[in-house]
Parts: sequence; C-alpha cells; structure tokens
Amino acid sequence: MSTNAVEAHGLVKRYGPTTALAGIDLEVPTGTVMAVLGPNGAGKTTAVRILTTLTEPDEGRATVAGFDVATQGTEVRRRIGLAAQDATVDPLLTGRENLVMLGELHQLRRPAAAARAVELLDAFSLADDAGRVVSGYSGGMRRRLDLAATLVAHPEVLFLDEPTTGLDPRARSELWTVIDTLVGTGTTVMLTTQYLEEAERLADDIILVDHGRVIARGDAQKLKREVGGDQVQVVVVEAHQLADAARIVAGVTGTEPALDAGTRAVTSPIDGGVETLIEVAKGLAAARIAVEDLSLRQPTLDEVFMTLTGTDTTDEVA
Repeated sequence: MSTNAVEAHGLVKRYGPTTALAGIDLEVPTGTVMAVLGPNGAGKTTAVRILTTLTEPDEGRATVAGFDVATQGTEVRRRIGLAAQDATVDPLLTGRENLVMLGELHQLRRPAAAARAVELLDAFSLADDAGRVVSGYSGGMRRRLDLAATLVAHPEVLFLDEPTTGLDPRARSELWTVIDTLVGTGTTVMLTTQYLEEAERLADDIILVDHGRVIARGDAQKLKREVGGDQVQVVVVEAHQLADAARIVAGVTGTEPALDAGTRAVTSPIDGGVETLIEVAKGLAAARIAVEDLSLRQPTLDEVFMTLTGTDTTDEVA
C-alpha cells in the first residue's frame, strides 16, 4: 500500500488551445506539507482542482487518500478539505452558525458540531466575533473563517489554494501554527502560495511549476543548491563606493557580481567559502571601503524562483 496521501502521474489538462497542465507528476507523503509554486498561469490551481475532483484531467491518473479522483470522487471528497482562493462562507450567518451548519452537514450531532465550532473559532482568533454576521467581517476575518470551515470534518488531506493571501502578518502566522498542529496529528497538506517565505517555512517538499510542467522539486535547501552554491555579499556604507567594491569582489571571485544600488549590495557566487570571504575583506580594507555588512550566504528562494522561471515573484498571482 502506498505511503503517499496524494499521487499524480502524467496529469494533462487542456482548455481549447491552451494546455494548463502538460504531464505533471507529484507525490505527497502522508503527514507532510507540499508547496506548489509557479508564476501566473503555471497550472497550480488547475492541479488542485483535479486533485479535489472539481475538474477532470484529459490524461493521466491521480489518487488522494488511496482513492482515484476520477472514478471514486465521493470517497475522495469525504476525506479532504479545500480552501479555494475565494471565501465560500455564508455572509448572512454568524461565524458560529457557519461552522455549526457545516458540522451538521458532515453528519456531526449538534452538540459535537457546536463544540467543534468553538474549537476552530478559538484556533483562528475569531472567538470574540463568533456571534457577528459574516457580512460584517473584514476580508482577513472571512478568510480565516473559510479556512476554519475546511477543518470541521478533520480531513485527512487538506488542499489550500493561496491560503494566506489578504491576511495580515499576525493572521498568517496564526495559520502557519494551525498547519503545524495539523501536520503533527497526521494531516497531509498541499498548498499553493505566492509567498516564498511561506513555502520555506511550512513545506517539507516544494515543486516549481511553469507552463504546466514541474521544472524543479525538493526542499528549500536543495532548490537553492540547484542554482548555485554559496555567495559573498558586501553592503557598503557609502553608495559611491559600490562600483569599487564590485571590482574588488570580481577580482577575488573571478565572476561579474550583481549590484543593487538600492541596498548598496554587491553579490557574487564563490567556490572558496570562508577563505574567499577573507580575501574579499582584505581587499575592501586595503581600499578603505567602509562596509556595513560582509557575509557568506546562500541564494534566497526568491532568487531560485527567478532563475528557474524567469519570473519575479511579485508577478505571481495564481
């Protein structure tokens, strides 16, 4: 029996002349978090829709919780939770009424549904607003309630399509804590996100999707290693010394560094580790260049994304 909560092989989906998915394979082990990243139109949401039985693939096969999404959709839906990009709670009911209603729809007796509602409202910092009609909630509050609604039935597999979009930093952190708790109890999570720090913070595994294909996969450290090793970064105190610092770094590393005038930073890949860093420091000191920061660093996940997709993360929407 497979130890994967989600498996997909050769998923293809076309919309007229447009190929949204071009043969995606993925595996999500039970009790882990997978993050799906990609630029706008990459196919992330299409993949989620297929895995949650909302869309049928044109080719390929997928299973969720051991059931085929095409032929055993009812069994799949009994075992999953889905938070889509738009909130789906009833604006005419209170927060508590929404969750109790959903609990009863999931065959919970009313006392059990009410208890579950209280538990979730507290977990998402909505307890004080439980009696308010949802139409009076802020966008962030509605999003939190929508996420709470996906958890009413204790799903085995939770699909989150850009779950923290529109949330403030505190609400986002609270959601991350909830996801950590869920995974700790065995829930499997697959999420799409436009926040790379979210993927790095939460995911055991990350896949990058572009033009309907998986172009890279691995944890954050593995992906960073794929686009280069260590880098030396110099931040100068005086902006007019940026070019001089760049010449010194280039002379030591043998590569043309990247310059960022806004942050006064010079960045270059290196092979020599600490020894190279020491040589850069000596060169800067000899040239009397005042340095605010000198460090050895790995590429950021944002830089990995830009290198592999050619798209800035700020352009990513869905």
